[in-house]
Amino acid sequence: MESMEESSGIIDDEGNLFGVINIIDALVVVFVLAVLIAGISLVLTDNSDSGSTSSAETAGTTNVTLDLGPQPDYIISQISVGDSYSPSGNSELTVTDVYFAPQGESTRAVVQAELSAPQSGETIQYNGSPPRYGRQLEILTETYSTAGTIRDVGGSSELTTTETEVVVRANLSETDARRLSAGQPIRVQGREVATIESVTVYGTRNPDKKTVFLGVTLQSVAYGEQQAFGETTIRQGASLSLPTDTGLIKGRLTRVGTTTQRGQSATRDVRLQLSNVSPLLADSVSPGMTESFGGETVARVSTVQRENATVVTRGQDGEIYERAHPINRDVTLTANLSVRETDTGVTFKGQTLQQGRVVTLDLGTVTIRATVISGYR
Repeated sequence: MESMEESSGIIDDEGNLFGVINIIDALVVVFVLAVLIAGISLVLTDNSDSGSTSSAETAGTTNVTLDLGPQPDYIISQISVGDSYSPSGNSELTVTDVYFAPQGESTRAVVQAELSAPQSGETIQYNGSPPRYGRQLEILTETYSTAGTIRDVGGSSELTTTETEVVVRANLSETDARRLSAGQPIRVQGREVATIESVTVYGTRNPDKKTVFLGVTLQSVAYGEQQAFGETTIRQGASLSLPTDTGLIKGRLTRVGTTTQRGQSATRDVRLQLSNVSPLLADSVSPGMTESFGGETVARVSTVQRENATVVTRGQDGEIYERAHPINRDVTLTANLSVRETDTGVTFKGQTLQQGRVVTLDLGTVTIRATVISGYR
């Protein structure tokens, strides 16, 4: 009986535990504590699980095309596939492909690089920011330091390069023109970046200068929908530089997508006239003379006619008279010209052949500028 009284003394007659806390309140406190403990345990477990899951999901990679611009030879010689740089503990850049092209006297470098960094939504946070077009990225290795601009994002680990056919027009010295030949490679840092497929040379007013049309196959690189070679975005009218063993050729693109000039090759007998020229010049032109270069004949004179030039004078009576010039001559000649027939007309030396057009013929011992009379159609 005493033990029951002692045990029942834990709860008094008013229902208080140890005479201090109401039993109902005590049960509520115990329940709340149990809920809190269970909740904390659940949160810690979830955080631990989500942390490991998040850590696995944040590792992401993407490829970028990085334009390093013109670089000196001592930098170009060091750039290679496998170069890597880590600007921070969770970001890394690795070079996966390399492209070189001439840019004036320098070499332009473009690399494809894989970026590894924490994933953030559909992109990554490389060194704290997503890889955006136009963003500058550094590459620091043990042997070189450089930086480039992002020109493309995504794609494979290799650059998109292709063979692009073009026609280049350039003005060169006769010596430089003679050093060019079909099949001649263009190299940068030992890599073949272009091939000269054809060479067509025309005389100019200056016997020491030539107009040259080159058919060239370029190894171009793609920036999205655009093709580029060095600093040149490939399109008609764009400037283009080609380094050769004898010097730098600076020209302009006249056609893209082919290595031949516009139209079909043909010949035309065209009548030309030299008006009011000196007897020395008149007598210097004779049948059989040719404009030729590298074994190719551009023009051949077949006939020559000379007569006194006319001069218009006013007589003492005030009347206008046409009289023979006492010295100067008019020369009419027929020349067989190497032309190209196009949908819009006939061209000679890259210019439309039409009545009144002045053409230049470098006949070896003499250069003449004659006016087209007929035969151009």
